[in-house]
Amino acid sequence: MDKRLFYVLNNARHRVYRYAEQRSEEHLDISVTQVGALFLIAEHEGCLLKELAQHLNLNNSALTGLAARMEANGLIQRKACSSDGRASRLYLTALGRCKIDAARPLIAELNRSMTDGFTPAEVEIILRFLNRLITDF
Repeated sequence: MDKRLFYVLNNARHRVYRYAEQRSEEHLDISVTQVGALFLIAEHEGCLLKELAQHLNLNNSALTGLAARMEANGLIQRKACSSDGRASRLYLTALGRCKIDAARPLIAELNRSMTDGFTPAEVEIILRFLNRLITDF
């Protein structure tokens, strides 16, 4: 077992992301980043583009391209912000909502695969560790 924590964590992140990306493209015909964006927009309907960028840890230019692709694919609709004409608010389309519904079983499958062989107590420790990394770094 490799005990180089940073290396193992980074390698695991890449492998999980690549697996999730492949499954998302195969079953949903959209990227895993677009799936994440759809879930965030659903939670924060009408959010600003810059707010989505913060939640996804993307820079503004990367998010602008992502939003343009999602809009072109009919997943979201951008509307001008009533209080700031330069800003855009994001809304899900019916197709975007359908993609979220279709993504739920894939996410459940991924979570099952990652936790298979671990006890609920072990999963809690893993989650506590990962959440601490998110909040502390």
